[in-house]
Order: sequence, then structure tokens, then C-alpha cells
Amino acid sequence: MASVGMSPKDEMVARFLDAAARGEVAKVSAMVAQSSSLVDASGENGWTALMLAARNGHADVVNTLLSNGCDKSLANQSGQTSYDIARFWGHKHIAGLLANSKGVDSHHLLPGSSTEGHENYFSREFLDRMSEKRTDGQWLQAKQSSPASVFILFLNLNPLVTSGAEETSESKADFRLCRLRWGSVEELATRPGTTLIFLGVEKQATPPSPSPAGDEDGLTAWFALNTDSDPTEDLRLSNPNGFFLKPFVPRLLQLSSDEAGVVAQARSVLAWHDRYSFCPTCGGRTKVDEGGYKRTCLKEDCRSRQGIHNTCYPRVDPVVIMLVIHPDGNQCLLGRKKAFPAGMFSCLAGFIEPGEAVEDAVRREVEEESGVKVGPVQYLSSQPWPMPSSLMIGCLAVAVSTHIKVDENEIEEARWFTRQQVIDVFTKNNQPTFTIPPRQAIAHQLIKHWIGVHANL
Repeated sequence: MASVGMSPKDEMVARFLDAAARGEVAKVSAMVAQSSSLVDASGENGWTALMLAARNGHADVVNTLLSNGCDKSLANQSGQTSYDIARFWGHKHIAGLLANSKGVDSHHLLPGSSTEGHENYFSREFLDRMSEKRTDGQWLQAKQSSPASVFILFLNLNPLVTSGAEETSESKADFRLCRLRWGSVEELATRPGTTLIFLGVEKQATPPSPSPAGDEDGLTAWFALNTDSDPTEDLRLSNPNGFFLKPFVPRLLQLSSDEAGVVAQARSVLAWHDRYSFCPTCGGRTKVDEGGYKRTCLKEDCRSRQGIHNTCYPRVDPVVIMLVIHPDGNQCLLGRKKAFPAGMFSCLAGFIEPGEAVEDAVRREVEEESGVKVGPVQYLSSQPWPMPSSLMIGCLAVAVSTHIKVDENEIEEARWFTRQQVIDVFTKNNQPTFTIPPRQAIAHQLIKHWIGVHANL
């Protein structure tokens, strides 16, 4: 709407932007015919007519502006293009129009999307998993006894570590995995109650050179073992200061990113073996196969041995975790469980149910836990969470209602927090009255992403 005191030019721009926001395609067309410069004119916070039409789902206005040569690469003051805005608000048909138009590149996707390689703690792939070698028993056996191979050890799923880790490129980690050799663990590996799995080989910038004998490929293999009885006295350790990391959380979050990724893989697979000693199909005993990535029933006539069955392979439990944004764009919804440290709030989360899409799980969980209804949902990034084997699927979601009514069986409190309140937590200004999870948690990264990028959506 035009305001008193505007110049004629500013008033025309304001009327044009208002028409685009309302979807008044005839008025937009008439005004462009009168003044073609309006197509890229911007108003408050750098918003153009194309952005407003994309925000409100007016495909006909978007088409009209595109046909009149508007510049879809323009960004508002928060760095979002029209494509970003349409995608965020769930207008897939408009995002498609903009993406299929000439000149739209991958950098127009929302910052932090999966195409940009967003990395969360536990997500770093330090090892090449070499899944094609899992069925090569001869190769695995040779690697297992190689003096170059690395073994990491768990006691009841708690990793063996040392303190005072070496300096890394990122920061000084508080703990470092004990990297054992075959001579230290050979006796333990064959003991009842021990599970041994293959993790992969160290990634190398250049192809390794095989030895002259031809029996070595130059690849350093990693394995993991889990035992249910304390093996300390039986181990021949080069470093006598090793100890099993207990409690597992939050101390696990003090490993380097490389080693956290290895632990996430190892612990998730070992936890599966710990729970699936018996065949879910017939109840018989099972054995470890394929380097630890399959369990095979020992009964020859078991149905699980015919075809492919998901009971034979490690399971991953998908969980949605979402930052819910208020309709005004300047508040977010956070909740707390009774188990949280005093004053800590986090994103809402919950398991995806069978036959349920990610977006529907987000909407269901938010409404169940807080009573708030959600509309558009956007995937941002994911995080393996080895407690014991979850995959956290991080999303942003836009609320279409604001009244909170918590399900006290799920959480004890939920609140809307303003952008400034959240910023104060990160900057530790103005004595914030609440805290959020540490940087290693995907909830922290979702909140950080929102305050840094979506200031104007």
C-alpha cells in the first residue's frame, strides 16, 4: 500500500509490489506495459514482485513477470532469490518454473541444503567403506591379520580412548580413539561374546602402490570389536592410559569430527549385532556375515535365507527433527523434556512411522507434542546419531497455527522464542534465560541456520 509522503515513483512501485503479492495478474500486466522498469523494482528489504509472487504461490504472476524479462537471480537483503523463497514455502510448481528457466544454477538452492555438502557431527566419512569387499572373505582375512590394519575396541558399546589428543586442523579434541593392532586384539577377537566388523579403508588422495610381492594393496583397513566383558587385562596395549568412555554421552561429543564419524558407523552396526543374535524369522541362532553387515540364520531351511530380507541387515531408525518457524518469520518453537539439563530447549523430534513421508511425520510430531499445526516443510540436512542407530532428518517447518498445548507425556514445556532471544544465546549477550544443545547436535545447527539465513522469508 502507498503511504503519505511517498514520491510518485515510490508510490507506483509500492502499488505494483502489492498487486504482485495479492496475485492480481491483470493489474501487474497493465503496470508492466506502462513501465517496464517495474519488473525488477524492489521495496522493503530488497523484495521484488517476483519474490512476493513466489512467496504467496501466484504462478500466473510469476509467469507474467518471467515473460516480461524480470531478473530472477536478484536476491533480497537476506540473500534469498525467488527460487529460494518458493522452495522454502513449499510452492513446488513455482520453484519448478524458476528452476527450469534459463540461468538458474545450483547456488540458488537454500544455503545448507544437501547439494552443498552440509556436514554435521558424526557425518564425516573418514573411511571409504569398500562395501564391495564385504563378501571377499580371503581379502578380509588378509586385512584382518595385516600389521598395518587398525582396530578400535568397544566394551558394551563404549569406545576405548585416551585423553589429551593431538591437535587437529579444527580444534583440540578431548579424547582420541585407541588405535590397536592385530597383535593386541587377536586373542580377544576369537573369544565368545566378541563381535568383529569391517569398517573400511583410509581414504587416500592418490592411488596406493601395491607391494612387490603383489599380496598387499597398500590400503589401511579399519575394524571394530565389541566385547561384553572387560578385556583390559588381556590386551597388550602400547598406551597404558587407555580407558572406556563412560558415560557415552555427552563425552562422546568431545572426539574429533573424523573419529566421531568412525564411531557412529561402528557403534550403530555393533549395537545391531548386540540385539539380533537370534533370527527374527524362526528364532534360531545367527552368524556374522559380509564383514559384519549381515547376519545369516544357521538353519538351512529358514525362510530368511531365501531372497532378501531386511531382518538380515543392520537397521537404521529414521527420526525427524524440526525447527518450527512462526508465521511471522521472526519466532521459532522450541521444547524441553524433563531429562534435559535445566534451562535447555531444543527442536521437536520424533520417529517416522511405517508408510509415512518425512513431511507428514514432521506435521504429525509437531502437532502431537505441541498442538501447533505445520504447513510447508523443507529438508535441510541429516545426522547419524549412534544411540544406538538413528538417522536424524533435519527440517525447517512453517507453522500455520500458534497456540501451544503440550502433550506432557512427550515434553514438559514448549515456547515461542524471538529471533533476538535466540541470537542472544549464541552471542551470550543480555544474559540469556535459556540454552540450546551443543554445536555437535543437529538441533544446534538447525537453529543457527535459521537465524543466519532466514531473516527475511
